[in-house]
Amino acid sequence: MIVIRPIHEQDREVLWQIANQTGAGFTSLQPNRPMVDNKLAWALTSFKQASQKNSYKKDASDPEHKNALYLFVMEDTQTGQVVGTAGIESAVGLDSPWYNYKVSKQVHASQQLNVYTMVDTLMLCSDHTGFSELCTLFLLPDYRHSKNGAFLSKSRMMFMAAFPELFAEDLFAEMRGYCDDQEVSPFWEALGRHFFAVDFAEADRQSTVDKAFIAELMPRHPIYTNLLPDEAREVIGITHESTTPARHLLESEGFHYTGYVDIFDAGPLLEARVKDVRSVRESRQYKVKIVDSNTTDQRRWLMANNELENFRCIMGNLSYEGLEFVKITKEQASALNLEEGQLLRVVPLSSS
Repeated sequence: MIVIRPIHEQDREVLWQIANQTGAGFTSLQPNRPMVDNKLAWALTSFKQASQKNSYKKDASDPEHKNALYLFVMEDTQTGQVVGTAGIESAVGLDSPWYNYKVSKQVHASQQLNVYTMVDTLMLCSDHTGFSELCTLFLLPDYRHSKNGAFLSKSRMMFMAAFPELFAEDLFAEMRGYCDDQEVSPFWEALGRHFFAVDFAEADRQSTVDKAFIAELMPRHPIYTNLLPDEAREVIGITHESTTPARHLLESEGFHYTGYVDIFDAGPLLEARVKDVRSVRESRQYKVKIVDSNTTDQRRWLMANNELENFRCIMGNLSYEGLEFVKITKEQASALNLEEGQLLRVVPLSSS
């Protein structure tokens, strides 16, 4: 059975192996050993601290409020292999600045000359400070089937539905921007390189270590996109081919593009209110009845317990008994660490 659970200390080496497969543009998990070790330590600390607290604060202006990382892994319990990762940062930009370009429109007009020109501009901003972020979604190629990608991504929504106090009211996800077959970003070559004097991969790597150089080097004035080459202008807000399925998945959950893009590759940023995300909004809790076998309509469901450090989420079939109970198998109950009568959160994997 495939199970989503919080990352553990013993997952250190497999996290490193996954980091070596993510590729350029995957800023949240790069093949940098100190970065990987720090990310694991951050996640372990976040889960531990969250489970110890009795109350949580969501006010980004609170000096005690800090960004936490809740990092999950997908495990094939038959083999014991970890095959994917997915994370949530609780409040970006509070420990170090968070930057994006805001795509706006600028109008230049003259009645005397009968000229009216409207052009897009890019402006460096930190408008998403304090938002929660979906991040670090990666699934090994051999497991990219049977709806495993949707399962891995949406399992995070089940965690957010169970523990809304850990997160901001607003949520976003950055999509990887367009790169060519040589992993070259035309947007970076046309704009960023002029200010950083390094290639895309190196700037991307450096941004995961320290974002201060962005504020120091990037232009603070609006950038007129009509001054960029066509190949750069055409990829603003365009998703990398490998990330397009993830974009469609999030859009089906209620996320939408609001005109913000990544400063390196111009990949789009998708936003939603947490309460409006379909998997959060439609999830419900029922008492568990454990049965030997289940008769269902074969619809796929996400099922999750309500534990924090021992969170478990699976995908499978279930059936209802009245308005209060759901019936699951012994194998499913074991994977979820649930006993008869305990609460189970469920939601259909997709809306259709």
